[in-house]
Amino acid sequence: MTHRTVSPVDSISGTRLTVAELGESWARYGHDLLVHDPGGPGECLVRRGELITARGSLDPVLSRLRRWVDGIDHDDGLELARIRLRTSERDRCVAIADEFAEVSANHVHVGSATMFGAPVLFGTGAEAEPAAPVPEPARERWGVTVGVLDTGCDPHPWFLGRDRFDPVPEVLDADDDAEQDRQAGHGTFVSGVLLQHAPGVVVRAHRVLSSLGFTDDLTVAAGLRALRRGGERVDVVLLTAGCHTPGDRCPPALEAELARFGGAVVVAAAGNHGSSRPFWPAALPGVLAVAASGPGGAVAEFSGSGDWVDACAPGVDVVSSHVRLLPGRRGERHYGYASWSGTSFAAPRVAAAAASAVRDGADTDRAARDAVRRYPFGG
Repeated sequence: MTHRTVSPVDSISGTRLTVAELGESWARYGHDLLVHDPGGPGECLVRRGELITARGSLDPVLSRLRRWVDGIDHDDGLELARIRLRTSERDRCVAIADEFAEVSANHVHVGSATMFGAPVLFGTGAEAEPAAPVPEPARERWGVTVGVLDTGCDPHPWFLGRDRFDPVPEVLDADDDAEQDRQAGHGTFVSGVLLQHAPGVVVRAHRVLSSLGFTDDLTVAAGLRALRRGGERVDVVLLTAGCHTPGDRCPPALEAELARFGGAVVVAAAGNHGSSRPFWPAALPGVLAVAASGPGGAVAEFSGSGDWVDACAPGVDVVSSHVRLLPGRRGERHYGYASWSGTSFAAPRVAAAAASAVRDGADTDRAARDAVRRYPFGG
């Protein structure tokens, strides 16, 4: 099957951004990224010169790759190792991964807010905006826990005082330029959408996505492992970033971690590339992949689509909780709300439906998934 290759949209300028342009924008902050197969069917971003392997496979891998290896980073808790290639071989990381089944490239994941425009902010600046406040979600207790892997979740008033809420403060200005990063506040916004539609859940936030809008296989796998080892039952897992891969196969590190979640319902954004090309981990058979719909109910032009997508929920001009830096007041945070678009904000609506199904007695992930497919997602 062939897939349309469509570049992401910058929602500030309305222009199409190439994958190379996205990589160059992040390279300015010291991230060394490689565009594989530019403009081709296997186009994707990877960490240049990095390979990932299971800790148990490291010795046999090194016996064959040692002449190309510059260094190794172990993560015994994650049971993975990151192999750093020598300078002469750094651009060959994808080719080497294709040659040796025990290793994979470290794929770059993109956050699924519309690329990469800032949200329209209400009640978050020095001056009040002419917009009605968003009602705070009801305070209920369902006994259902949702793990949210995103940029964190700030102590916005919507969350303070809720059952077992532990804030994970957002990094708002990672580049220290006294301005809010483009996807800062993303996790607080996503968690707010979840709470609006499932007000009784416990939000368990883990920071895996940078405020610049990207992450990678190793970081997401580590976040999943930390969530699973947190000592409490996790009923729903929500991921709002994802990646394309050279061979349109899910990164092995993610597939392995997600398989360990047992009865949890896993929900993931379908991405904003306007393409039917599989977006991982959303396209995994065991994951509920969520596309975004517009005001009329049709799939939004920017949304991922295809036979791997399981559900569609409103993802255009969604309004939720937000945090931002006040202009001219370095480091000072202000809490309000914003309007934003993307499959990132459709996915928590489906996660909320899954949480509702668990609350109502769905005793297996399959039962909860079936309940979600019957759920009437409106505007």
